[in-house]
Amino acid sequence: MRITGFRALTTVQEWGRAVGDANGVFADGVTEVPIVLVTTDEGITGVGMGSHVQLEAVFAAIEGEDPRSVTALYDRMQRQTFKAGHAGAVSGTIGAFDTALWDIKAKAAGEPLWRLLGGRDRAVPAYASGLDIGLDDEELVAAYQAYAERGMRAAKLKGGLDVERDRHRLALVRDVLADTGGVSRPGLMLDANECWNRKQAVRYVSELERTLDLIWVEEPVRRWDAEGLAAVGCGVRAAVAGGENLSGLEQFRGLLAAGALDIVQTASVWGVTHFLRVAALAHAHDLPVSPIGTHPVGLVHAATSVPNHLSTELQIIQPPVGVAVDVRVEDGAFVLGDSPGLGIVVDEDAVAACSARPTTVAYDGPGVRPERAGQRMPAAA
Repeated sequence: MRITGFRALTTVQEWGRAVGDANGVFADGVTEVPIVLVTTDEGITGVGMGSHVQLEAVFAAIEGEDPRSVTALYDRMQRQTFKAGHAGAVSGTIGAFDTALWDIKAKAAGEPLWRLLGGRDRAVPAYASGLDIGLDDEELVAAYQAYAERGMRAAKLKGGLDVERDRHRLALVRDVLADTGGVSRPGLMLDANECWNRKQAVRYVSELERTLDLIWVEEPVRRWDAEGLAAVGCGVRAAVAGGENLSGLEQFRGLLAAGALDIVQTASVWGVTHFLRVAALAHAHDLPVSPIGTHPVGLVHAATSVPNHLSTELQIIQPPVGVAVDVRVEDGAFVLGDSPGLGIVVDEDAVAACSARPTTVAYDGPGVRPERAGQRMPAAA
């Protein structure tokens, strides 16, 4: 079998509500979803979701290769881009191709990816994560009511700008999970998306912990600040989570050596091979790993095969426009199906016919760090 080509598509995720974090909000609730389809000479097509940056340059590393050599091809793609750097958006392109190759490999074997990777249990524990900072109280309760009805027992909220507002919102979600889900003690997490400095982080979280029990605080300071993350960990009761924006295995080394992370995270956009390697590194440090992402299906499959998986982020239940996925959400878990590969089917006609596009421009959304981030002086932080 040989790789013959690829097609790049872009569809959208329609959230039906505002989504965002401390850095910004997509007010219209429409976000783009880049898709890469990799074709072979045996008619098997693999699906990956991720960046479209430098597609041609990255594809040159795998064109004509046997897609079943996926882990070796992952390294070839990294070598292809090493001089300019394979981090950031380029790593997202590598991850999209990598995920598509795993899809092909499992389809060729006639098995779902979770089975091919050696998974035993098709049910993967999940937690709710609504990208919810732009919601009012009524909208917040409605959003997490839907998660609770799927059995979610833990939730992660976006916050970091107003400690009393965050306390109120966390309590609302706690009560929703308790009342609807029948959970006596729901798990609560807070994601600050790197909006604090070290002292702000400790003061802010310590204030919340006077009345709330947090499982973890996510990205309290900059993603690479090993000393700062370790200092926050020593100053609060909650665990410190991070790593979703680290796009190479080498970027985790200093953080783990410094004891900076209690929960090691990886983003679905970086691909399956990256996740498996980070999970192994975390396991060597006796740390749990937790996948992050809007569409984490590749990592949900991979999570079944690692011994230190904790829980996977569930952001939205319905798939993007023109995409169908053989996975359901029930009893607080992703439940994977038996379709070969990832179980993803892309309706290219439906994607082409979709006219919806985000109104929030790329340089004015949650992906842009605010000018005063980490330099504000809120009264309670």
